[in-house]
Amino acid sequence: MNSEIRQLQPEQLWNKFADLNAVPRPSKKEERIIAFMKYFGKKLGLETIEDEVGNVIIKKSATLGMEDRKTIVMQSHLDMVHQKNADTNFNFDTQGIEMYIDGDWVRAKGTTLGADNGLGVATIMTILESNDIQHPAIEALFTIDEETGMTGAMGLKGGLLQGEILLNLDTEEDDEIGVGCAGGIDVTAIRTYFEDIVPKDCIGYKIEVKGLSGGHSGMDIHKGLGNANKIMNRLLFDGFENFGLRISEINGGSLRNAIPRESVAVLVIDKIHEAAFKFEMQELAKDIKTELKTMEPNLEVVLSKVEAPAKVMDLGVQEGLIKVLYAACNGVYRMSADIPELVETSNNIARVIVKDGNIKIACLARSSVESSKMDLANMLRATFELMGCDVELSGSYPGWTPNMDSTILKVISKLYEDINGEKAHVAACHAGLECGILGTNYPEMDMISFGPTILGAHSPDERASISSVQKYWKFVLEILKHIPKR
Repeated sequence: MNSEIRQLQPEQLWNKFADLNAVPRPSKKEERIIAFMKYFGKKLGLETIEDEVGNVIIKKSATLGMEDRKTIVMQSHLDMVHQKNADTNFNFDTQGIEMYIDGDWVRAKGTTLGADNGLGVATIMTILESNDIQHPAIEALFTIDEETGMTGAMGLKGGLLQGEILLNLDTEEDDEIGVGCAGGIDVTAIRTYFEDIVPKDCIGYKIEVKGLSGGHSGMDIHKGLGNANKIMNRLLFDGFENFGLRISEINGGSLRNAIPRESVAVLVIDKIHEAAFKFEMQELAKDIKTELKTMEPNLEVVLSKVEAPAKVMDLGVQEGLIKVLYAACNGVYRMSADIPELVETSNNIARVIVKDGNIKIACLARSSVESSKMDLANMLRATFELMGCDVELSGSYPGWTPNMDSTILKVISKLYEDINGEKAHVAACHAGLECGILGTNYPEMDMISFGPTILGAHSPDERASISSVQKYWKFVLEILKHIPKR
């Protein structure tokens, strides 16, 4: 199927994307993709640098007649989110992404596609390899670990780049020009607990919440999508209140920046309550499905009988856990008062693990306002500490403050209107782009973000629009021709 992708237009770009997707590139395991990019740059005879954290920089001189233009930094990240459907047999560490064409969309078979940010990387590679594309001097910056901590951008030192303009190719709507983004912080709560022996006359059950859409925990947080961890906790809360349900294990969600699609819990109840418990769970599941039917038509809640586990959570800790998870903020916390329809502050309860005497709850809080970000982080911290958790606030990164007087913004806004006959949507986003971090060591760099239309990022429903990539590529070529003179 990947051979069909290679025949799409623009052919060079799609071929580079297919090459990328043949290389496993999970966050924090980028050794193979780093080696791939270094080989690519050196094979072209271009100056190629790997910095001390693993970012790759490839430099190319201006084409004839463009030597007097400002040097640009073209930037995308090498890693991709690894998510797959539960019934998909796939090893991200060893396999390349399997792609196919679905109408105007390129998709992957049961996994994330890697268009975020692979299409940006492929764009830059195509330009670096070209002999017939006009462009100023280019510093291609390929960062690592954007999806799980932005440590590549954080580790990039000042002085490595001389570019005056940065083009970030990580925006996911082709009519949007990004001028700002949210910052973020990880909130992780842990604690231990004693386990009780399962009382006699108890039977085991497993609850599975699955079939949710998932999605980007920044860009999709306002859409009313289901969070598997919150849905599971609602079921467990009800079962505990009405039938004294006891929890043995919970495994919900995966990555901190992906809205959780699945959760599984193993539990016990008194045998005498079995019929009433099954009926209550089925009725509550129907209610939840009705509430979410528009956004989550494929939601499933599966209740199945299993062998009773040997141990369950301490009763007091269990009660604290399900009440804390009910109380903890998830979703939009505050909308921006200054930018219409922009989420200012949000939280994603991304991961809940309960097993063998250990609890871990992982959240990612985001905000375009630093004080609001820390306010929400402290609210979550206080909530989890009420049940005796140790809470760590880590991985904090800054947002990107919009500069509406940006020179490059004015240039490409006019270009977009000239090419497409309509104005671009100039906006800040609730995702975490690397521009804000890069700006700490390069404060004078003029930054902008744009890209082709990609839907469902961070989920197996991720897809890239073929026609949008064609529109975007034309835009890129025109931008390169119109970079201002020094």
